[in-house]
Amino acid sequence: MKTLPTINRLPAGPESKLSNQPDVLPISVVIAVRNEEANLPGCLRSIPWADEVVVVDSGSEDQTHAIAQQFGARILQFHYTGGWPKKRNWALEEGSLRNEWVLILDADERVTDELRDEIAQAIRSDQYVGYYVRWKFIFLDRWMKHCWNHGWMLRLFRKGLAEYEDLGLRGQGGWDAEVHENIVPSGPTGRLQSMLLHESEDHLARWIRKQNEYSDWNAARRLQQPQGDAPSATDIFSRDPVVRRRWLKALYLRLPGRPLLMFLFLYVFKAGFLDGRAGYYFCALRAWHELAIDAKVYESRLALAAESSDRPNT
Repeated sequence: MKTLPTINRLPAGPESKLSNQPDVLPISVVIAVRNEEANLPGCLRSIPWADEVVVVDSGSEDQTHAIAQQFGARILQFHYTGGWPKKRNWALEEGSLRNEWVLILDADERVTDELRDEIAQAIRSDQYVGYYVRWKFIFLDRWMKHCWNHGWMLRLFRKGLAEYEDLGLRGQGGWDAEVHENIVPSGPTGRLQSMLLHESEDHLARWIRKQNEYSDWNAARRLQQPQGDAPSATDIFSRDPVVRRRWLKALYLRLPGRPLLMFLFLYVFKAGFLDGRAGYYFCALRAWHELAIDAKVYESRLALAAESSDRPNT
């Protein structure tokens, strides 16, 4: 978390245009945003080699639109009506992307030179329809190397051969973009070893507010999740990281004392204590996030029970 930048940090003149950069790769980068003036410049500066950058906005009220324009990105406005598709999948379907390969980024993500070089090699191969990458997550200016070495995410894929899954989540928490939905490929996939840098420029206070908003969504989702059948135990041995993650998530949701378990898992089992003071704060805040979800689920169930008891018998 760093000091919020202002608009005057942007480069001026033709040299800031993405399309004027050398060594352009035939890739369309899709970035879903809303009020991301703090993070978007860093993201765009990391991809000057992309042939096309599409910023999918949802009516930002800050300088997001101006920043995207100054960097030469194409801007699409998405107006969510509560159905499907959501923002990123809509861009894949309706954005008229001009390249065969698509890279999905968030505004607080940056592509390193090493990852760029690996992407350049990957898209020359016909072996895979998509590639998984991992995060290098920075929190309070420190890499959460141990406690939050995030799992594999499909982010680079051939257009038309991958799309976001529809989990049936509609308008929960006010979100119009895919958060829990995974990209599902239609063919074999590979893995890129270089990591995607996740480094937010937001103040910690805004990050905590966003986590509180995420807990609204997670609480609404968890009211539904335990009602479904548990995934097959054989899924833990799947070669698909998304399938394995779903199995672990289903197991986790059926365990008691999740906030404490989350802290012990991240701080002790995954050695978050080796990530220093920042690691302690992150693990504690993740445990708080779980506590907030559980409390909101409990609150919702109390409200449902009260509503049911007040309903007249028929």
